[in-house]
Amino acid sequence: MQEWIFPLGVALLGYTVLALTGFGSALVIVPLLAWQWPLPEVVALTLLLDVPASALHSGLNWRRVQWPELLRLLPGLVVGAVIGLWLTQQLPARWPLLILGVYVAFVGLNALRQAVANRAPAAPVWAYGVGVGIGVVEMLFGTAGPLVVAWLSRRVPDVQQMRASTPMIITLAASTVLVGMALEGRLSSPQLWSRWSVLIMAALLGVVLGHRLASHLPVARLRQLICSLLVVSGGMLALNALR
Repeated sequence: MQEWIFPLGVALLGYTVLALTGFGSALVIVPLLAWQWPLPEVVALTLLLDVPASALHSGLNWRRVQWPELLRLLPGLVVGAVIGLWLTQQLPARWPLLILGVYVAFVGLNALRQAVANRAPAAPVWAYGVGVGIGVVEMLFGTAGPLVVAWLSRRVPDVQQMRASTPMIITLAASTVLVGMALEGRLSSPQLWSRWSVLIMAALLGVVLGHRLASHLPVARLRQLICSLLVVSGGMLALNALR
């Protein structure tokens, strides 16, 4: 039982963060669980946990999910996942990860400034290209949440709607990536599914706990939390690339 205390605590923390902000589970879980288990298995395990946990989060916030935004991203997501599957065999991940990290941190810093509130929303036509980017990043790194939030922050002014919509987009992106992993045979390990069966309850409990905590946070504070997490997650991605 002692060997499960740390993984269960990490899963609970990661999905509490997800429920509070709408993203960030992989940025908490992957680096911490990689201390104990092999990184490729940790990435696959996190994606398998993300799908039901993110779906539960969106179910708890069903009326706030912005479905038109998801439908705009869907074609690009599929194309991006296919491109990402090809790039995993062709491209070293260091420089794309570094660029992504710097971009996400920049978006978070900009969003913390009051002047951003007066900026015009991004044009819907950009959703197709952004969807491709999300699909590629999710396939390569399993951490497309910051990119999703960066896009929705320019499209959805209501922070609660953004928090509700992000996990649904992550669910779709992760599901697309898992199909590619399954075709490659990366989901066939019995040990992977054994670990998933233990951690899934902690993940779902974290979502419920974070959802209740979020209802007590002022909207302004919640927005600051999301933007701050963008800065931190972008810095972590860039640091991992440099290492």
